[in-house]
Amino acid sequence: MNDDFTHRVLPYDGVDDYLGGAVPFLRDGIAAGDRVLAVCGTAREMLLRDALGGAAEAVLFTDAAAWYAHPSRTLADCLGDAAESARRGRRLRLLGEPAWATRSPLEVVEWERAEALVNIALRGTGASVLCPYSTTLPAAVVAAGRKTHPETVRGTSARRNPGFVDPWTFCARCDADPLPPPPPGADTLPLDDRPDLFWLRAWITDCARQTPLPEEGLQRLLVAATEVVTNALRHGAPPVVLRIWADSGGEDSGGTGSGGVHSSGGDASLVCEVADAGRWAPGTGYGLLPPRPQGALADERFGLWAVRLLCSTVQIRTGENGTTVRLRFALPGRNGAG
Repeated sequence: MNDDFTHRVLPYDGVDDYLGGAVPFLRDGIAAGDRVLAVCGTAREMLLRDALGGAAEAVLFTDAAAWYAHPSRTLADCLGDAAESARRGRRLRLLGEPAWATRSPLEVVEWERAEALVNIALRGTGASVLCPYSTTLPAAVVAAGRKTHPETVRGTSARRNPGFVDPWTFCARCDADPLPPPPPGADTLPLDDRPDLFWLRAWITDCARQTPLPEEGLQRLLVAATEVVTNALRHGAPPVVLRIWADSGGEDSGGTGSGGVHSSGGDASLVCEVADAGRWAPGTGYGLLPPRPQGALADERFGLWAVRLLCSTVQIRTGENGTTVRLRFALPGRNGAG
């Protein structure tokens, strides 16, 4: 098995460009005995099957909508697949085209961040990942693709990408803008004293049940909020404040949300925010990376990684003005992942 991990972007303008890069990549994997996985939609699958002929039987085709449902879960699944393939003496060869069209601006940022983190999470696994990017995508998405992939593919050749940005630097840029302030009507609970967790969960439940958040989402909210509150009380600095409100989608585009927890549904999220006056030390990773299959992270880091798996999106800001952890849960009727 080749131990060199590769993560390359395939910019394409039309079917010929796409097939010119994707087909040789898949054929090389088939010839090498790799575990070959193609993540794409039905139309792309038909094109690839036709181009590969009988060799297509050696490729595992997976629906892109299911694969790209949640950035943290996808990153964990990819690492697990790569590690298991390596354990069996094979290389994971993944052709994956992220689904961008239906994403909100906030979701786009998180998927771009995931593309950057692939370079750290899969390092040492020997996996080979090729990500097609149509040149018809928004210019900012295509530009981000060049920043998150060390190499660019043209046909059968790959060259170093001069636009590549260090993954941690890229992640820091994702968090450079301040979060919009909570709406004036947000339900607020000061936590200066260590609260009884039973009553804390009861308060969160009461707030959440004023929204369409389903029961399964409520259970994820309770676990995630308890973890973040506990960390803030243990490691942060007072005052510690918990806020909950419903955002109708305006926050993704710089709005301030709807206020309170009442929501009419649609493209909406329940937002749970924990803020304190402490500042996180640099280099903590913010729980962005999945734990290695044969390893373990420190308790706090693993806790925050688990929180990311439970939420639709986690936003973190830390600095001289304190630390804010904002948990978002998609409400029914929304296009994004729950």
